[in-house]
Amino acid sequence: MLSLRIDRKVFASRDVLRDIEFAVRGGEVVALLGPSGIGKSTVLRMLLGLDRAYDGQVRIAARRVGVMFQEPCLLPWLDVAANLRLVVGRGDPAPDIGALLDRVQLPGAAALFPRQMSLGMARRAALARALAVSPDLLVLDEPFASLDARMGAALADVVAEQARAAGAAVLMATHDVGQALTVASRLLILAGEPATLADDVAVPEDPGARAALRGALTARFAFLAAAADGRAAHGPWHDPMAQPLPRSLR
Repeated sequence: MLSLRIDRKVFASRDVLRDIEFAVRGGEVVALLGPSGIGKSTVLRMLLGLDRAYDGQVRIAARRVGVMFQEPCLLPWLDVAANLRLVVGRGDPAPDIGALLDRVQLPGAAALFPRQMSLGMARRAALARALAVSPDLLVLDEPFASLDARMGAALADVVAEQARAAGAAVLMATHDVGQALTVASRLLILAGEPATLADDVAVPEDPGARAALRGALTARFAFLAAAADGRAAHGPWHDPMAQPLPRSLR
């Protein structure tokens, strides 16, 4: 569904990204992992055509792209239903607002305005908006931030289901190895200065093998261990071995 090659990205006369190349196929959930500030969001912006100041190439075969940014970016003067309808092109089928909101556990929220919702609710509405276009490519930036363990796991299942049932390619940026191992089938790890693609690894289905992989990655990359330690103070979502894989990935 997409391929990306970044030969070089310069910001303020400093190389920030070098020699990054990967592709994502339909049905894959790929997590782009890296510490905060390394350039994960910049990679997504390049992919989406929002940042063209780099040496490299992006190719997207997908016809419909759903996007969820770090901030919900809901238009404050529109209610949730209108925010969801806004992204659907002319001539495309109208989205089933109720069904979309049910998928992200926001039943009855169609008439709410952004100011009436918590950040967690707004982020779920933003995911519903990304799904409203029936995407075959879904680009997500820290999609489970500010969500508790139960809700994060539920939305991980929604993302995985989109990949499995609709054959969509999913690329999600996160700094949290627990989240990545819970939902992704493959990990891309950014590290170094300038940031490069340090590893591209498949996520095994077996819980023991996933635990071993997490141990190996956190031993190799200090930022992954730090992120896991930070999650430990806020609930079980940091530990993918404490939770089953999303139903659609089993």
